[in-house]
Amino acid sequence: MPGAQDSKIANVDRLHAYMDRNNLAAVVARSGQNFTYLSGIAYPGTLARLLDLTDSPRGVMVFWPRNGEPSIILNKTAEPLTRRDSWIKQLELYEGYRESPYSRLCAVVKIAGLARERIGIEKNFVSAAHWQEMLALLPQLQLIDCTKMMDEVRWIKTPREITLLKEAADLLDEAYLDAFRATRHGDTERKVHSRIVHNCLDRGAGWVHGILSSSTNTINYGGEGDTVFQRGDIIRDDYIAYCAQGYPGHQSRNVIFGKPSNEQQRDYLILRDIYDKTIERCQPGVRSGDVFQFVVQEFNKQGWEYKPMLVGHGVGSWWHQQEPIMSRDSDMVLEEGMVLAIEPHRGHWHIQDMIVVANNGPRLLSDKFSTREMFVIE
Repeated sequence: MPGAQDSKIANVDRLHAYMDRNNLAAVVARSGQNFTYLSGIAYPGTLARLLDLTDSPRGVMVFWPRNGEPSIILNKTAEPLTRRDSWIKQLELYEGYRESPYSRLCAVVKIAGLARERIGIEKNFVSAAHWQEMLALLPQLQLIDCTKMMDEVRWIKTPREITLLKEAADLLDEAYLDAFRATRHGDTERKVHSRIVHNCLDRGAGWVHGILSSSTNTINYGGEGDTVFQRGDIIRDDYIAYCAQGYPGHQSRNVIFGKPSNEQQRDYLILRDIYDKTIERCQPGVRSGDVFQFVVQEFNKQGWEYKPMLVGHGVGSWWHQQEPIMSRDSDMVLEEGMVLAIEPHRGHWHIQDMIVVANNGPRLLSDKFSTREMFVIE
């Protein structure tokens, strides 16, 4: 898929403000999240592994100076797609397996006149060996961990990012609806999963992953197998469809085979009510740990224990689950412009939507598939 072709997809003003605040002369983006965010290109397939593996001899990264034009350090295999799709046109090529990407990065830093400056780099995405290599090549360079800073930069979305997330949410909801309309009693988890993945890819998603299981299957994240759906069973799902520039649709929808029992209907409506109230609390200035505690209290009122580790999380390019993570005791404060995936859930009862945090109240992005009632397969 074509890249962004302009820097406005990222929150460049916020990035520069944070660089100034931390006295950084440049930032190096090595993780999939930050590389994709700043370059505007989401690598597919094999090229994607160059970002996933910190010890890759064919690693790629963005060098973003506070003053001057950014550049991408990359190997020749990644050059054609990068040159076509990224808005960054300055490419610094090295020969994979023969030359270290960090050696080329250090040469770029030196040419930029920044060999004695403070440069931000993601410590949790750079191996210890590469960290030492850089300091050996540029002993006066000051390497500063910018992981947390970049999380904070990314969590306030630009209008373009929100548009991309909305388009991806629509794509995933439509893929869900078509898959569930085609599902019948006797289908397997594997078959329904295949429909959803096919529908997403057929509509233009770059890649898709997620989980789908029957309420009779107690092993989540165990893969979609040959469990057969029977009357009374409930589908639990949690999918991510990565679309233009790596921005995802990320939703969960419950489906039931046959008319729900009174108990099933009651439990779903209770969860749906807690879910609505949780979204209402996602306002600027609210501490994310307090939203988590609200859900715990609402579950306790029903005699339920809240077992999940979070009630929601930020959403961004490349990897869907980003800061802020709305977990127990989190001190992160919600801000206007954040996009959150809200998902307080209980066992197989799992509803999830993406919202935009706004001063006039949360705005639903994933609105093509109503969760007011369960989707029923007769």
